[in-house]
Formats: sequence, structure tokens, C-alpha cells
Amino acid sequence: MTQTHIRSSSTNAAFTLIEIVIVLTIISILAAGSIYMLKGNVDVAKETRVESDLQNLMTQLQLYEARNMRAPTTEQGLRALVERPTAEPLPEKWTQLLEAVPKDPWGMEYKYRYPAQKSKKPYDVYSVGKDGAEGTEDDIGNWPQTTTK
Repeated sequence: MTQTHIRSSSTNAAFTLIEIVIVLTIISILAAGSIYMLKGNVDVAKETRVESDLQNLMTQLQLYEARNMRAPTTEQGLRALVERPTAEPLPEKWTQLLEAVPKDPWGMEYKYRYPAQKSKKPYDVYSVGKDGAEGTEDDIGNWPQTTTK
């Protein structure tokens, strides 16, 4: 009699195919909703990373300027933080300040312009943003950003 009791309880403990399908459907709906909600956060995270990279580049440019009594020219660019410039004016106390010039989250190189055209600082440092086109609304730089989104 105990064997019959054990068998009947083990068959009742299993999930039916319908129950498994319902659970998988609910999990799929929740996962799809989460991915949709996180999509906007990825863009925000990329913009935050650009702002952090720009702050780091600005700090290194200030250090370059303090050591060499002038900022790199537009031609020398941000490469002057990685390699000794070969174009005039040559820096007298050059030291390598970065291992490599970072790329923005969209895989593009950061842009540098001296003298500045948009910033109140001596130079512009910026990313062309996710559209990859310079001079568009989504450029992110060391100047006050306008929020039009």
C-alpha cells in the first residue's frame, strides 16, 4: 500500500506542458520589456562616458599646457598627449600623458581644435556623437550643451 501512495504523489508533482509554456511566455515578455526599457539607458551611458573622457582629456591638456607653456596646435591635436609632436611649435618639456588617445563609444576619434570656436576654454575637445557627422546637434563637447531632446 505504501508503494501505491508513493507512485500517485510522484505523478502529481510534475509540471504539464501547458504550465511550462505559460511560464516561458511570461519570462519572454518580461525579458523583452526589460531590453526595451534598457535601450534608452545605453544611450545615456554612452553620453556619460563621453563626458568622462572629455574631462580626462581636458585635464591632460591642461597638464600639457602647464609643462610646455602652450596648448597643442590643431595640427598636433590630441596625439601630442601620446607622441612627441614633430610639427612646430615643438614642446620643450614633453612627456607622454596618455597611453593612447581614447575613442568615443561610437568608435570615432575625439576631435580637438585650437583656438576654440565653441568653448570658453582655449580649445574645443568633442565627440561627433552617434551620427558621426561633425557640426550636428548631437556633438558632445567641452562647451555648454543645449538640451533639445
